[in-house]
Amino acid sequence: MVVVVLGMALTGCASAPAPEPGPPTYALAPRPVRPDEKPLVPVASTDGDTVFELIGLTTGMTTVLGSHAELPAKGQFVRVRLVVTNSGRNSVPFDADRQLLVTSNGAEHVPDSQAMLVKRQPGRIDIGPANLLEFDLYYDIPTDAEPAALRAFGGPSLADFSDRTGVDIAIDAGGP
Repeated sequence: MVVVVLGMALTGCASAPAPEPGPPTYALAPRPVRPDEKPLVPVASTDGDTVFELIGLTTGMTTVLGSHAELPAKGQFVRVRLVVTNSGRNSVPFDADRQLLVTSNGAEHVPDSQAMLVKRQPGRIDIGPANLLEFDLYYDIPTDAEPAALRAFGGPSLADFSDRTGVDIAIDAGGP
């Protein structure tokens, strides 16, 4: 009787196959979200050899402060935190000034050059192959405007030499 019960128990344990091992991943520690920031659920969106993931959103900022200046918003500053990854084999020229914030009324907004300067965020940078860049984009939009999407532009690729199309990434502020 003991042999039958033991045999049934062992058979039940052995019936579940081991999961397939995936590619190795980095064990990165989670980073705290800034007190005024809403974490977003990142969804990888690709434009050419460039992959974008939106990870944070801050709205309703009345000023931006830097080590050397304070800048009041004409409306409200919106900060979008993103990760940009080069998935290609060559460097990708990335231009932060081309990234457009699309509001719920369909209006497009370019990054605010003064806010970007005050916060010392990169403008144009080459991202090496298999490298990533994490940073903030700052926009000055009307107080009543709601961010709806980021129209992201990677660098030129063999499929799109001028990179005119970009990719729209929805901003879901109702995330976690």
